[in-house]
Amino acid sequence: MLRTASGLALINCKQRNEKHLTTSNTPSVTYRDAGVDIEAGDALVEQIKPFAKRTLRPEVMGGIGGFGSLFAVPGKYKEPVLVSGTDGVGTKLKLAFQLNKHDTVGIDLVAMSVNDILVQGAEPLFFLDYFACGKLEVGTAAAVIKGIAQGCEESGCALVGGETAEMPGMYPAGEYDLAGFAVGCVEKANIIDGSTIQAGDVVLGLASSGAHSNGYSLIRKLIAQSGIDMEADFHGRPFKDVVMAPTKLYVKSILQLLATLPVKGMAHITGGGITENIPRVLPAGLTAEVQASSWTLPPLFQWLQAQGNIAPLELYRTFNCGIGMAVIVSAADAAQAQAVLSEAGETVYCIGHIRAQQTGEAPTVVV
Repeated sequence: MLRTASGLALINCKQRNEKHLTTSNTPSVTYRDAGVDIEAGDALVEQIKPFAKRTLRPEVMGGIGGFGSLFAVPGKYKEPVLVSGTDGVGTKLKLAFQLNKHDTVGIDLVAMSVNDILVQGAEPLFFLDYFACGKLEVGTAAAVIKGIAQGCEESGCALVGGETAEMPGMYPAGEYDLAGFAVGCVEKANIIDGSTIQAGDVVLGLASSGAHSNGYSLIRKLIAQSGIDMEADFHGRPFKDVVMAPTKLYVKSILQLLATLPVKGMAHITGGGITENIPRVLPAGLTAEVQASSWTLPPLFQWLQAQGNIAPLELYRTFNCGIGMAVIVSAADAAQAQAVLSEAGETVYCIGHIRAQQTGEAPTVVV
C-alpha cells in the first residue's frame, strides 16, 4: 500500500535490510515481484506536486510526509462548527475506463462532497482523497489527481492529504476506485438547516452541467442498449463529452449569495433526483411544488427518457434533470437572489414554491 500525505500523494517508503532465514541460493523477492511498484509511486508524486501546491490555503500547517495533515480553523469564525462529507463517483467510473477518459472524474469527486457540505452553509476548507487500484498506472493516476486538485482549486479548499493504494488482485486491469472527504466550517449562528422554511417561500434551481455523478447505472444500460457511437455529434459536442461532463461546483456562487442575503434551505440534487433531495431540508407539513415547465429539460435527459421510455416520476427521482442545486429563499428575496447568482455565473430558474402539504401528499411534487 502506498501512503500519501499533505496533498502531494507523498509515498513514504522505508526500506529495511533484514536478515534472511533462508539459504543463500534462494532468490530474493521484492515488493515489485508481488505487484507493488514503489518507483511508479515516486513518479506519480513528481507529476502531481505542482497541481496540489496550487490548492494550499494559509491555514495549512506542517510539512510534507506526516501521518496526518494539520489545518488551523480560520480566525474569522467566532463559534466555528465543522461540517464534513464523503462521497465517490459511482459507476460513472465504468465509462471513464471504457472511454479512457480520466481527466474529469477527479472534479466529480470533489464536487460531490463540497456541494453537500455547502448546503448547510459551510465554506469548504480542505479535502482528502483515496485512489485505489490493482496496478498503478502513473499517467492515469496523475490525470485523476490533477482533476481532484482542479476541483479543490475551483472550490477554494486545500488538498491536504490522500492515499494511493496499489493492491494487486483487488481490481481488474485498468480499473480503480475513488473516494473523497471534505471538511468545511460555518458560523454556528449561520447554520442552514431548513428550519425557517415556510409556505410562500420560493425555490430557485441552479442549472446542472449534465448528469453529474448520479444515475450512471441506468445511463450505461441505455447507452449499451442504444448502441450509440460515443464519438458522435450530440448537439454540437461529442456524446462522450456530454455524458462525462464533470459535476458542477457551486461553491463560489453560493458563498457569494450567503454573504448577501438570508438563505433558508438548499438541496444538492444528487442520488434520488429532484423529488428525493428537496424534502431533506423541508420541515414537516410542507411540500415543494416544482413546475417542470419552468426550465427546459436538457437534451441528454430528453435522450435518456426517450431511450428508456422513462416515466416522468422515475426521471425526476433518478436524475437531476438539469437542476443541480435547489435554493429556498423568501419571496421578498427571490429576485435579488437570482440576480446575485446570475452575476456569479449561474443559470438560475424560479422552479417552484413551498406550500402546505395535503393529506397523503409527497413532500415534493413535480407538476
